[in-house]
Amino acid sequence: MHMADVLISVPVGLSMIGVATVALGYSIKQVEKEDNESKSVKMGILGAMIFASQMVNFTIPGTGASGHIVGTILLSALLGPFAAFITIASILIVQALVFADGGLLSYGCNVINMGFFSAFIAYPLIMKPILKRNLNKKNIMLASVITSIVGLQLGAVGVVFETYISGVSAFSLSTFLLLMLPIHLAIGLVEGIITGFVLQYLYSAKPNILAINNKNEVVFSKGNIIVLSSITFFIATVLSLFASSNPDGLEWSVSNANVNISDNISRVSLWFNQMQGKIAFLSGYNLNGSGDLTGTLISGIVGVIIVSLMIFALSKLGKWKQKS
Repeated sequence: MHMADVLISVPVGLSMIGVATVALGYSIKQVEKEDNESKSVKMGILGAMIFASQMVNFTIPGTGASGHIVGTILLSALLGPFAAFITIASILIVQALVFADGGLLSYGCNVINMGFFSAFIAYPLIMKPILKRNLNKKNIMLASVITSIVGLQLGAVGVVFETYISGVSAFSLSTFLLLMLPIHLAIGLVEGIITGFVLQYLYSAKPNILAINNKNEVVFSKGNIIVLSSITFFIATVLSLFASSNPDGLEWSVSNANVNISDNISRVSLWFNQMQGKIAFLSGYNLNGSGDLTGTLISGIVGVIIVSLMIFALSKLGKWKQKS
């Protein structure tokens, strides 16, 4: 669901960057209040794992499209919505700057669509009430599936709305919407099931690991860190090699809705594109555009490291400011 800059206008892009920045700043302040060192470690480890998982696109049968998990619901369930939002925002900026995955001008749109709707609407309004009513494995799966679907459906509507009000593309609003919603329903269903199984497993191992049942912050032991880090690098360097080459849900919808993108690119949009071209040294998750396995392996390793450092830096930003 990573939007490209060609889909949005400059006013929409800059406005959404502003909204996302405000939400990110508020989230950082909320996490700072917890003053918990272990949360920064958990954010870094889980963020790296989500980044790696997003590299693995799975095929949506019968469509010619693919999808990948977003991970915001899983992060919210384990870290709480504010830390989850910081984590997904960090992943998205690294993807845009290093891999040219999602535009720089459309960064704010991507943060809102993939982070805000799930962390601050779907999670508190759907998942938390279901789990607070009765926390068990059955409800964990139910809440995960419903919440993941709703979060992605809201994000899909956000993409269509942002594209529509931008007015830089010619397309049928109803057709675009009717393509985006079903394909992201399928992606949300898969993500929900994966999220449910992961949370069920973690809940069985440590019942207090879920954010709503976490009275005392669960600290990752050295063993946990080694295992999770190993899983993350396995996903980034092995499973990513088997990712589907089909277009993702947004690309598939844009193509089938015959979205005609304007050739008249503004100077601001052009500047953002040029900057991204200069900065993204692993564009397309490849090395020098080679598209070989080595490039994918390097991209996975580099991405995991940079995402972890970015998340850690953002989680400590306020404290560093206070010390200075």
